[in-house]
Amino acid sequence: MDHSIQPLDTEDPQALETAYEIFAVLRPHLSKTQFMDQVRAQTAEGYRIVVIEQDAEIVAAAGYRVATFLAWGRVLYIDDLIAHPQRKRSGFGGALLDWLLDEGKRLGCTAAHLDTGYQRHDAHRLYLNKGFVLSSHHMSADLSSRD
Repeated sequence: MDHSIQPLDTEDPQALETAYEIFAVLRPHLSKTQFMDQVRAQTAEGYRIVVIEQDAEIVAAAGYRVATFLAWGRVLYIDDLIAHPQRKRSGFGGALLDWLLDEGKRLGCTAAHLDTGYQRHDAHRLYLNKGFVLSSHHMSADLSSRD
């Protein structure tokens, strides 16, 4: 099975429209326009996308960035990791994760980090099998409701 991982040209509107289909699996709250606008904004901040295509369809994708934190140093942060629901257990997610870990090392990162929803048990199993540990709780506050 081909797991050739390619960068997605986030400047190409057609490429973003095509990628929206797989990202909507993980980010269903975003319309296609919101997704495209958000990716453009994040790309300006260093966000990158890589994909695996099979039979002219994107079957898996990952969005990531490199950032430096006081707590962790220079890390590769994985924003998004998605495999097509009908292609789960095909090795695409694992191939992307291996690629991301190698890319982080190549870019001089000391670690890779990600946040994951509590309900994503299949993803948790993959992350733990790839050497990730549950090291913290991520907390957030909705600022739109603050006066």
